[in-house]
Amino acid sequence: MILELKHIFKNYDQGKMSVPVLKDISLDVEKGEYLAIMGPSGSGKTTLMNIIGCLDRPTSGTYLFDGKDVLEYKDRAMSDLRLNSIGFVFQSFHLLPRQSALDNVALPLSYAGIGKKQRKAMALKALERVGLSDRVDFKPTQLSGGQKQRVAIARAIVNNPKLLLADEPTGALDSKSGSQVMDLFKSLNDEGVTVVMITHDSEIAAHAKRIVMIRDGELFIKNAPSISGEDNT
Repeated sequence: MILELKHIFKNYDQGKMSVPVLKDISLDVEKGEYLAIMGPSGSGKTTLMNIIGCLDRPTSGTYLFDGKDVLEYKDRAMSDLRLNSIGFVFQSFHLLPRQSALDNVALPLSYAGIGKKQRKAMALKALERVGLSDRVDFKPTQLSGGQKQRVAIARAIVNNPKLLLADEPTGALDSKSGSQVMDLFKSLNDEGVTVVMITHDSEIAAHAKRIVMIRDGELFIKNAPSISGEDNT
C-alpha cells in the first residue's frame, strides 16, 4: 500500500466559525495503481490533493505514506518526503520561463543535492521517457502546451518518485495534446508508476483504472471506469 487515509477531516476557520471541507475521508491506494479522484469545483478535491501531496495537514485523522505516519513528521521531514517521494504535475505547468527544458527537469535534483553531471544525465533520461529528447535546449516559450506538460511530467518523474500526483493535467491543453498526455500517463503506469489524478472531467477520469468521486467533502466509490465517460455508479 502506497498511501492510506483513515477518517480524514479538514476544517478551515473563518472568523469564529469552523467550516468543514473534508468529512471523514478514508482511501487506500495500492502501489502501481492508477486512480482518478473526480469532483466538481468546490467539492474538496484540491484540499484532498494537498493533503495527499503533503502540502497541507488534516484537522484530524491518519495518513500513512508507504507505511509511515507522515502526520508525525516535522515540516523539514515533510518537505523531504515531497521532494524525494512525490512527483507533482499541475494544470499550469509551473516551468521556469528562462530555463531550458533540461534545466527545468533537473531542478528538483539540484534541491536534492545531486551533482551537476548526474543531474544532466537523469534529466535527459526523463525527457527521453516523455518523448522530448529533441527539445532539451528549448525554453518553455518555444514549446507547445502539450510539450510543456510533458516537460513538467519529466520533471515530476526525474527522481523516480513513489507517487505521481496530477492536478487537472489536461486542463490547459487542446484535446489532441490532452490525449497525448493521457497516453503518457498510461505508459508510465504500465511501467509501474503509481498515479493519482485529480480532475472534474469524466472523460479524463475514465483513463484511470479506478475512480472515486468526491462531493461536498465526502468520498464515494465508483465502479470500473468506461473510456466513453459513462457513469457506472
